[in-house]
Amino acid sequence: MANVAAHITGTVVRIEKRPGDPVAPGDTVIVLESMKMEMPVEAPSGGKVKEIRCQEGQSVAEGDVLAVIE
Repeated sequence: MANVAAHITGTVVRIEKRPGDPVAPGDTVIVLESMKMEMPVEAPSGGKVKEIRCQEGQSVAEGDVLAVIE
């Protein structure tokens, strides 16, 4: 399993993948907004999305686990 963590403090603007979706390394899983810039949060490894731990509009801190890939 791999955790997909926020690399910056920001707001979740889009969730690109849902539980059960396949992902490859580097795929965008979630998009964060910080200082009016959108930044993708990418999958660190391939597999299947097991869990999404955030919602669109939610504020997150750097290091927060946003999703889990198995």
